[in-house]
Amino acid sequence: MQEKILILGVGNILLTDEGFGVRAVEYLQEHHVWPEHVRFLDGGTQGIMLMLDIQECDLLVVLDVVLGGKAPGTIYLIEGEDLRKSFIFRDSMHQTDLLDTLLTCELVGHRPQAVVFGLEPFDYKTISMELTPQARTCLPKFCRKVVTELARRGIKTGGGE
Repeated sequence: MQEKILILGVGNILLTDEGFGVRAVEYLQEHHVWPEHVRFLDGGTQGIMLMLDIQECDLLVVLDVVLGGKAPGTIYLIEGEDLRKSFIFRDSMHQTDLLDTLLTCELVGHRPQAVVFGLEPFDYKTISMELTPQARTCLPKFCRKVVTELARRGIKTGGGE
């Protein structure tokens, strides 16, 4: 049986770079051909409401913005036990919801393996449905890192840049 993968973009697309995770999901879908066992979801700011979707997967890949204190445009990869203890991820725009949701999934019987890709945002406070030009420039590099990490785990795409 093939591992079920959920690539989840989270964020508020009304606040510039806050919507980066959602835009990254869109980019990955537009620029790559994915195996049938890989599913994409725009999680927006739904938090615990995503629990059923999360429970159905074996590997959860979260794309989000992270306030880690490094230079804007910095890309973070957080996984395993680092999710629980990482101060960087605690400063994610949606960290509490995701960590609580994963813990709740564990309590009810199925917590998938999770990996988070985060981008240090350039602007997450201005009301705009557009990413900043700088974040838009980071999108291909960010998505290449996601594709490379998934390929390392045996999940290959077709097409792409």
